[in-house]
Amino acid sequence: MFPNLLLKRAHLTPDRIALRFMGEVWTFGQLYNEANEFAERLHAKGIQPGMRIAILSSSNAELVIAIHGCLQLSCELVMLNERLSEVELNYQLHDSKPDILLIDNHERIISYSQRFSFNDIYSHERKAYSIDRDWPKERTISIMYTSGTTGRPKGVRQSLENHVMNATGSALHLGVHPDDCWLCIVPLFHISGFSILMRSVLYGMKVSLHTKFDPEKVVDEILDGAATRMSLVSVMLQRIVSVLENRNQHFPDSFQSMLVGGGPVPLSYLERAIERNIPVLQTYGMTETSSQTTTLSSEDAIRKLGSAGKPLFFADVRIDGEEKMGEICIKGPHVTTGYIGAAESKKPLIDSWLHTGDIGYLDEEGYLFVVDRRSDLIISGGENIYPAELEQALVKHPAVVEAGVTGRQDDKWGHVPIAFVVVTEQVTIDELKNFMETQIASYKLPKEYHFIDALPRNGANKLVRRELLKLI
Repeated sequence: MFPNLLLKRAHLTPDRIALRFMGEVWTFGQLYNEANEFAERLHAKGIQPGMRIAILSSSNAELVIAIHGCLQLSCELVMLNERLSEVELNYQLHDSKPDILLIDNHERIISYSQRFSFNDIYSHERKAYSIDRDWPKERTISIMYTSGTTGRPKGVRQSLENHVMNATGSALHLGVHPDDCWLCIVPLFHISGFSILMRSVLYGMKVSLHTKFDPEKVVDEILDGAATRMSLVSVMLQRIVSVLENRNQHFPDSFQSMLVGGGPVPLSYLERAIERNIPVLQTYGMTETSSQTTTLSSEDAIRKLGSAGKPLFFADVRIDGEEKMGEICIKGPHVTTGYIGAAESKKPLIDSWLHTGDIGYLDEEGYLFVVDRRSDLIISGGENIYPAELEQALVKHPAVVEAGVTGRQDDKWGHVPIAFVVVTEQVTIDELKNFMETQIASYKLPKEYHFIDALPRNGANKLVRRELLKLI
């Protein structure tokens, strides 16, 4: 058993600030009171402890209160990605079968038989419920759907133990300071955002929540000393670095760490970040591991540039394969207990290990280097070509700000790499070809180059390579 997280935190530090959003602040005591009120109004609507609730909402203070309110009522949360199409959302609702769907406004196009807006809940009377002071560690806290890089996305169970052990491992790695403020610009429906809320109540840490990512506002808040940590993906890092370069500014020493996940980070991004005094810690994790599994230490940020670090204290990582490079496998108490719906019969673990489908290697000191997704691997003439390697080479060109590479069928070679680039200044295909010839082996060179306005990304801002060929 673990204690009721928010109840315990509100008892320990009721006057410490928990949340900052749009100029307003909530202490942990206030957050608990408002979450409890939301739970009582839900209960008056007929929601019983243990029911499953799907939530579709932008990242805002109302969502934070709703999340904690549902958890106080001991409900399971299905976190829906607001950027999905109606068809995709309907699939996840049909698969997860929640007792009710909560939405942030009535204008949402998605329909469901038991559908309430936040306003519907707040307009209802309150009905007291029995508060659980202790929670079973195996209790499902959240359910999130995988990105669906292959086939249908799977609904992943994340237990209380998964969240607590992940947050504890992160705390042992990064340290916990009472004046920390985690700048949350990643969506709360994604594990990277949701895990920040879990860390907040466990650490007694302030969260500064943003509905959308605005690099100018992020830089201003950090330069003011109002935030000490944040999580993001590489494309966000690139935009923050560009703002600092345009302003000729550097991050203050008060900023402790910037965790970058969601896939390999181009070395050029990391090198530029170091020049701007950004303490970048590359990290590796996934929905099935309730966020981080490995994180680079700050003292190794330059010495092990490009590495995702070593496993957190309670995690273990191995490489499955006969060669040095192979599939990344993960073990630990932060790994999912299983799936729901159509994927419920699938067992996530094989002999206690989660096989991730990601390709990487461990160096001689045990540091993990993530190379690519196995499903994105291009096999051309019997040779393995990793798209991320080509993408990292492309963004080294001064005109290229983003790049995506995927494979296309070819009668001679089986598959060949095709490149898609977003540029900030005029550059010719021949110039790109000549540049790439200096960067990588000839058999890996893209056979085509396409200029596009933006790369296809999912709700977590990860590149969706399977969508690239649809652009031509």
